[in-house]
Amino acid sequence: MENNAILSALSARKSVRVFTTDPVTPDERAAILNAAFQAPTAGNQQLYTILDITDPALKATLADLCDHQPFIAGAPLVLVFLADCRRWLNAYHAAGITDARKPGAGDLMLAVADTCIAAQNAVVAAESLGIGSCYIGDVLENAEAMRDALHLPQYVVPACMLVFGRPTEQQQRRPKPARFAEQAVVCENVYTDRTPDELRADFAAKAAANGQLDYDFDKAVQAFCKRKYASDFSREMTRSAEIYWKEFL
Repeated sequence: MENNAILSALSARKSVRVFTTDPVTPDERAAILNAAFQAPTAGNQQLYTILDITDPALKATLADLCDHQPFIAGAPLVLVFLADCRRWLNAYHAAGITDARKPGAGDLMLAVADTCIAAQNAVVAAESLGIGSCYIGDVLENAEAMRDALHLPQYVVPACMLVFGRPTEQQQRRPKPARFAEQAVVCENVYTDRTPDELRADFAAKAAANGQLDYDFDKAVQAFCKRKYASDFSREMTRSAEIYWKEFL
């Protein structure tokens, strides 16, 4: 739909990893956080806690723990979104419910969904203010060191981290990568596997939209698997996620 500001902003938004030195103002920070609070949430529980990372030393630690990405340390605003299954458990205990069950896997999945929805609201709000953002999924890595750095208690899990700042001119000019076409990601009523030929067509169409006219499916997918799915950081993320997950089983 044309002339819809929200749809235009969603379409234009891209990850920004290089920021100007301009700060995110207190009013802008407050608006971004308030947008997160207004996100849809299961039973209006707000199953998340947000850490506003202001300590430069802690930012540097997070940059190192999150796959050694120095731009994190220089971001004007850094927020860690925690899936929090502890607040309500503590409230139950405070209300005298001594036999409240411990949080389970379903509670964690619900909290992660709550948390990521809130994070995305923050991203959209920032975009509307001319502030760029980037999701940092690597906050799931190095569970032991991350817990120590952020003082995370039992039943509190880092779901994602967001860094915010004003994009440089180069970042503003950089084209947004194209997404898969609708037929590659939307199924009617039931899940249906794409055939190998359909997958090749899906990936080739996406590559062409990104200007890759000489795309080789086999080489590209094999390289991506090696760089991402089979990488050391991906294996570490899985190991760390399993540590958090076991608390809820």
